[in-house]
Amino acid sequence: MWPWGHAAVGYLCCSLWWRSRHGRGPPATVVLALALGTQFPDLVDKPLGWTLGVLPSGRAGAHSLLVAVPLLAALWWYLDGTTGRRLRFGFALGYLTHLAGDGLYPLLSGELAGLSFLLWPLLELPAYDESAGILAHFLAAELTAPLLAEGGLFLAATALWIADGGPGLRAIGRWWKRRGDGARAALSR
Repeated sequence: MWPWGHAAVGYLCCSLWWRSRHGRGPPATVVLALALGTQFPDLVDKPLGWTLGVLPSGRAGAHSLLVAVPLLAALWWYLDGTTGRRLRFGFALGYLTHLAGDGLYPLLSGELAGLSFLLWPLLELPAYDESAGILAHFLAAELTAPLLAEGGLFLAATALWIADGGPGLRAIGRWWKRRGDGARAALSR
């Protein structure tokens, strides 16, 4: 699954669940943690596998439940209070929907051996067409039905995010403004 597909699936699941429980869209803290969680396995594994050669694949390490479960348990233990609970919920939901999204295509095609990445290194990784790097992976992409479907999911998630009031956008704007104010102050010294 592509990055926008992971983000879309994560946001759709999050917003629909949050609305069912609270009658409104999710707050910024949940959405920002969700955004990181939906990309986290690829942010770890792609550079370590494709660029540095530390992992055998771009879908090993952080894509394994043997890494994900202890990491999420540690966050559950460490993050407390209302903000902490929202951060851990958002990140965990994003992380787990990422893993489910990567397992979707093997599951739909009946190739259950393609799910072995979920228990790496206990199980051997499926054979992948590995990339020469992140940029090469994007440049080699072909317009296929799954890619178009993920684009459609992204549009649906974006529409829902807008309907939810664009949670997280103001927080990013405030951070960006503080960052810019600090840079301007440093330059004026």
